[in-house]
Amino acid sequence: HALIEAGVRMDTGIVVETGAAWSTHQFACLVGYGAHAVHPYMALETVKQWWNLETTQKKMDAGRLPKISVEQAQANFKSSIEGGLLKILSKIGISLLSSYHGAQIFEVIGLQKSVIDVAFKGTTSRIGGMTLSEIAMETAAMIPNESTEKLINYGFYKPVARQEYHANSGELAKMLHKAIGLDKTAVGDKREEKNAQNPGKNAANYDIFKKSLNEAPLANIRDLVDFSSDRKPISIDEVEPIEKIMKRFCTGAMSLGALSREAHETLAIAMNRIGGKSNSGEGGEDVVRSKTLDNVDKNGHSSTFPHLHGLKNGDTSNSFVHQIASGRFGVTPEYLVTAKQLEIKMAQGAKPGEGGQLPGPKVSEYIAGLRASKQGVTLISPPPHHDIYSIEDLAQLIHDLHAVNEKAGVSVKLVSSIGIGTVACGVSKAGADVIQISGGDGGTGASPLSSIKHCGGPWELGLTEAHSALTINGLRERVTLRVDGGIRHGRDVVMAALMGGEEFGFGTIAMIAEGCIMARVCHLNTCPVGVTSQKEELRKKFPGTPEHVVDYFQFVAMEIRELLAHLGYKNFEDIIGRTDLLAEDKINNNRILKSKAVDVMPFFESVPNTEHDRDWLYAEGGVRKDSIVHINQASSDLDRKISSDPDVKKVIEAGEGSVSKTFIIKNTDRSVGAMLSGDIARAHGNKGFKGDIDITFEGSAGQAFGAWNLASNLKVIGEANDYVGKGIHSGSIIITPPPEHKFTSSEASIVGNACLYGATGGDFHANGRAGERFCVRNSGAFAVVEGTGDHALEYMTGGVAVILGSTGRNIGAGMTGGIGYFYDPDNMIDGNLNKEIVSKQSVSSGSTAEVQLRKIIERHVELTSSSRGREILADWDVALTKFVQIYPPSESKSIVVADTGVTVDNDDLNPKFRVSSGSFDGDECFLTYGEGGDWNLATDVQTQHCAD
Repeated sequence: HALIEAGVRMDTGIVVETGAAWSTHQFACLVGYGAHAVHPYMALETVKQWWNLETTQKKMDAGRLPKISVEQAQANFKSSIEGGLLKILSKIGISLLSSYHGAQIFEVIGLQKSVIDVAFKGTTSRIGGMTLSEIAMETAAMIPNESTEKLINYGFYKPVARQEYHANSGELAKMLHKAIGLDKTAVGDKREEKNAQNPGKNAANYDIFKKSLNEAPLANIRDLVDFSSDRKPISIDEVEPIEKIMKRFCTGAMSLGALSREAHETLAIAMNRIGGKSNSGEGGEDVVRSKTLDNVDKNGHSSTFPHLHGLKNGDTSNSFVHQIASGRFGVTPEYLVTAKQLEIKMAQGAKPGEGGQLPGPKVSEYIAGLRASKQGVTLISPPPHHDIYSIEDLAQLIHDLHAVNEKAGVSVKLVSSIGIGTVACGVSKAGADVIQISGGDGGTGASPLSSIKHCGGPWELGLTEAHSALTINGLRERVTLRVDGGIRHGRDVVMAALMGGEEFGFGTIAMIAEGCIMARVCHLNTCPVGVTSQKEELRKKFPGTPEHVVDYFQFVAMEIRELLAHLGYKNFEDIIGRTDLLAEDKINNNRILKSKAVDVMPFFESVPNTEHDRDWLYAEGGVRKDSIVHINQASSDLDRKISSDPDVKKVIEAGEGSVSKTFIIKNTDRSVGAMLSGDIARAHGNKGFKGDIDITFEGSAGQAFGAWNLASNLKVIGEANDYVGKGIHSGSIIITPPPEHKFTSSEASIVGNACLYGATGGDFHANGRAGERFCVRNSGAFAVVEGTGDHALEYMTGGVAVILGSTGRNIGAGMTGGIGYFYDPDNMIDGNLNKEIVSKQSVSSGSTAEVQLRKIIERHVELTSSSRGREILADWDVALTKFVQIYPPSESKSIVVADTGVTVDNDDLNPKFRVSSGSFDGDECFLTYGEGGDWNLATDVQTQHCAD
């Protein structure tokens, strides 16, 4: 900054030589604050000493470690740091290190303004904190003395006795289990006997649990504030009942896959019992869970869920909230219409900017089936910016979800960070019904070490900022504010309510309530109590029942009633947004040196006073906000017209028959086809509809044409915008130019960006080029286009894509399933292919791949009258030599990759491949349509390929 002020910063570089940089975040800070290069001499020396250790050398000799030189070991360290820096850039959405350099994209929490002015000039610090002298004292205290043989493990990542405090611990789990009467040894044959001896829940033990949290070391901003009511205490009998309070409780978005079936379903059943909201997380949900149980025996067992215990007739394990994350795993039309609320995961509080991760060992056959992926293959969701570049893109996804399920509200999950108030206002205007503020303390069972610290902020700051901004801008009555991230007991809930929260998410603590013992091996698939394992033998050790979880939430609600009585308020809603009832906790502020100079009250005092204006608690007309949802306006008129057509309704109701319709479409008609898909899914699920609905559109289709398409055949004669076929599950979408067009269709864009994002099936044929990110996260669609932009087939896990023209760069990044065929006459694909995962090979004459490719192109010509397709088929032997097949390792043994000698006439043609998503299971037969084929059948007998 001195160089900047002197006007010479551009004339010189800055190299930092330091022994105090060894982790990714430390290098990111140095670069972010202006360093052009860093020389971490101590880290490099440490690597050298590690290499020279006798134990290291013995492991290398024994083959337990790769045998490398000391120079290679240091190069590996350098490479890992650089990789970590690139990951940080990607999480923020920055492509180049030069853009990150000196950008100061940080928020400081816990440092005085005097420190900011010296070391972090221009960085936001909202609550004050430590001075330079206090930092020096703490740094000196952490330097080991000369007599110390080993460096101290301060327990920053995993608990170490007498070191860093971890709120969620094994000891905390034991206290809570004692309070709710959960015996982790009550499993298997001993379950009934142990439970009979168990004294059950105990309020006195919950008080011990609660006291341990209230007296714990300072760990959160809310620990520095206390209640300061403007009323006298009242009798607890006057306070609203726990049943009403518990309706505000939600569980965190923990996926089936991260959790075992037992853990995931138990949480959902418990939340449904108390009238709260469970969350599916990303990864889909078994359709059987939407059923209400009526076959539970006297022992609490049901043949529908034989692995669960403590069930009751009337229970349902359907999650109230179904999440739509960037990976779109398991997002099908039926999944969307069976939800009461749909959550868009824009960010995860514990690791913002990253998608979810599920390690390969946890992707069992059952989990892979739900997610339309490969068993044993690690699943990584893309960062959220793959289809949401701006608030307009988010608004489009909200529009899509409101279209497919008009009765479900849409929530948007945001990370707590500086500036969230502005974002929250935009999300509200985009049509969201709920905004969730996710704090940085949220847990994640599969997070890389570099993602655990230094990302995400306290929900206390984000929630308060969002509430303030929405109130000031007159938008507060349009949305419900939900908050999560380290909420554990009633005091946390009341604090969050005073800061503006209306609903409250419980994550890790809810897992503890069903048996989690905080073993911290979630990512290894070795959870000893079966909460986060997919292994059958470990899942049998799951000790929890829905009643345990219900008991925990009842204790929390009772604690909230006590606090409301103490504050003098009868109704919970009367304290929401009342930051004027907060005051500095002087005792806690002075408990340790670090917190003495922290001053949080100016931040909370800046919130608009809503003591007398409480209208924003209700939607327009005075109705409860959670009883209504936003409805799409004129942009869905065409969709409504199609769904309400008597002929269409008749076919859907019958589940069979056929109907054909033609409509004019314009580019303001958005999400067309989504309502139709929702109607079909509600009536017949994903697979029950046997009718034929063929709809032709003439004109220019707006955003997300054919979103979530289910079993319908949609055709546009004209062009379409971005997101065509988003989430398509079955049926087909065909885009062709008008017959009178004068341009070369294979050289012109006919659809926009991110087409087939999250497709789970269906067929797509476009007689023209597609934009960027074509087939991102496709897990089942068969698609043909005549050229694409950058990032084609990114994060693909299934299906087949055929590209009959040129492409952009970064093909197949993150691709773990599916097959791609590229027509590459100019040999450009090698430079455009992302070779981190996928491989490429030519398509051999006489191979199964040739059969699949040719038949797909033939179908494309029939459906679109593609000139490019005709040219290729006319000179097939030559054209075949210009095709390249790309595939990830998981497909290396599939017939279309491994086989190179099958011909069309071969009697042993392997049936395990398709030329269409709609092909039947079993042996395929390829009868050529029309004239000039091996089978010249009359057109009144055969009008399509048998594969259709």
